[in-house]
Amino acid sequence: MIADKKYCFFNDEELLVITSIIKNRYGIDFTGYEKKSLRRSFARIMGKCRMDTKKQLLDAILGEDRSFLNSINDLTVNRTELFRNPELWETLEQDILQRLKFKQDINVWHAGCSSGEEVYSMALVLEKSNLLHKTKTLATDISTKALARAKAGKYSSTLISRYEKSLQKYQPQGQIEDLFHIDNHLATIRDQYKSHIEFKYHNLVSDSAQEKFDIIFCRNVMLYFDDPLKLTVIERLKNALKDNGFLILGYYDVLPENADQHLIQYNNSIQIFQAKTDSVIEVEMDNRLIEFNKISA
Repeated sequence: MIADKKYCFFNDEELLVITSIIKNRYGIDFTGYEKKSLRRSFARIMGKCRMDTKKQLLDAILGEDRSFLNSINDLTVNRTELFRNPELWETLEQDILQRLKFKQDINVWHAGCSSGEEVYSMALVLEKSNLLHKTKTLATDISTKALARAKAGKYSSTLISRYEKSLQKYQPQGQIEDLFHIDNHLATIRDQYKSHIEFKYHNLVSDSAQEKFDIIFCRNVMLYFDDPLKLTVIERLKNALKDNGFLILGYYDVLPENADQHLIQYNNSIQIFQAKTDSVIEVEMDNRLIEFNKISA
């Protein structure tokens, strides 16, 4: 296959040229993405579009070729599924939402929401906790194709049996029909789980948030970034958190050095963080210092 044979034939200078052109022409910034991942992604596009040379790829980018425009969305789509990692949803329900339930309203941001399964998983958790009615959710992505699918809330029924198993790991008595209206080969999210959500285009690399949030999800997005870009994004996310807000990263998001200047760990096993403040308490546990934010009265 073309993609498998040629993913490494872009050198660093060529990647910089390609990503710079895409940034200037389409407003999508890949310049800080991890290089090995980018090489594979561009090679995958070449295979999909039946390109054999770098010049063909460059001509497609410069000529705004329709097949390339459709494929560029694939570079930005993060794989997701309903109720992935059930221990996360248990922690949200039993711990984090218990801390937030007395607030007048709750703001949630899913940064890099992909096709929406995580957004709707959270909606069901909020409903179960009787907090959906006072929650406002922003779901953003850089892929217009993924956003359109997330907003529609329509999924192939072939996924439903797998999603139901994931749901029941989190909620053993849960029924997938509580969340979906299932008709023939299509499963559609019920309206009650959509009305609190705003779906919006947003580029984490270049765009700051315009509001503050109690919970921010950004799961398995930063694994595509190099360390300097990770730090930039971490600082943006930190600045978008409300006081004592929570940032939830993915299992495979490895934080760079100096990330602890911005974040402190709230739950190590499932990658939950809070913004580091000026009021930090250090506690020695298991022969190492653990930092906690001092909670104001």
